[in-house]
Amino acid sequence: MTMDPILYQEPLGKAADTSAAYLDEVRRAYRAHKRMAEAAMAQVADDKFFTLLDDESNSLALLVKHIAGNLRSRFTDFGTSDGEKPDRQRDSEFVIVEGDSRESLMQRWEASWTLLFNVIAELKPADLARTVTIRNEPHTILQALNRSLNHMVYHIGQITFLAKHLRSAEWQTLSIPRGKTEEFNAKLAAKFQATSETSNNQ
Repeated sequence: MTMDPILYQEPLGKAADTSAAYLDEVRRAYRAHKRMAEAAMAQVADDKFFTLLDDESNSLALLVKHIAGNLRSRFTDFGTSDGEKPDRQRDSEFVIVEGDSRESLMQRWEASWTLLFNVIAELKPADLARTVTIRNEPHTILQALNRSLNHMVYHIGQITFLAKHLRSAEWQTLSIPRGKTEEFNAKLAAKFQATSETSNNQ
């Protein structure tokens, strides 16, 4: 049994202008990648959550800790303070310490993503040209969002790879199963055709 593919799973937006469409797409992409990471990690038992493949690798726990720390730093007081907060200790995000349970790390993860979603929900198209700084380097908000999203995608790809490795033959794919592309495309085409026909008949 495989899971439904975790793609965007939301209809494409029809924003009136490019800036508004960009914001819609950024929000959609963040949500999709968070879902993918969580669906991957949900397949991994607690005793594997802290597993390191080698001394230079990150575990799922460390990736969660780092992402949570990064998002908290970048999106706390977004636009009014530097994205690299003075109280952030980035190096500590790659070290497991006493008290770093799976539950506590996932609570940090959820809090940081909630912070991000609250910030981007309030952004308006005109905000994209405003300037924010990250480590004193100026970015437009558009550039800062792209930088953040690319960073999340990089690490969520690592989470997915690692979870798949740890589950091995028991892994349930998050995308289109091998050998099922034509079947998936046919189902998707049928779905859109039915939607189109319903719209035309209204």
